[in-house]
Amino acid sequence: MENEFDELQESILEDARRLYSETTIEHFMNPRNLGPMDAYDGFAEFHGPCGDTIGIWLNVDGGILTDVRFTTDGCGTSIASGSMVTELAKGKDIDSANDITQDDILTALGGFPREKEHCALLAVMSLRKAIKSLKDVL
Repeated sequence: MENEFDELQESILEDARRLYSETTIEHFMNPRNLGPMDAYDGFAEFHGPCGDTIGIWLNVDGGILTDVRFTTDGCGTSIASGSMVTELAKGKDIDSANDITQDDILTALGGFPREKEHCALLAVMSLRKAIKSLKDVL
């Protein structure tokens, strides 16, 4: 039975490799910065028209995003996008993080099929909304 599972998993990954880069697959299978924070300086969720939601938590020290975490109820490209936006934002000053774009995420992940590109925008909008929530603590 285990061998059948391994074969099925490899078949699924082969199909995914036809559409997605290894970087996207890696961020989907092993997302970075996944999970909520207990103590945070900023938080927001953004609900996309596709039905997916990404939540972003932020901690700030001296105007620098020291920790950025996410959750999503979405698909693999939402997971990869949330993972990548946290990687791109962590360590940046607030203004630089706010300037991260959908294209930045798509470039870093090696692109998505057109019908999945909105997932990168969902991650960006969630980050920007979380940054906006920081005004209360800065």
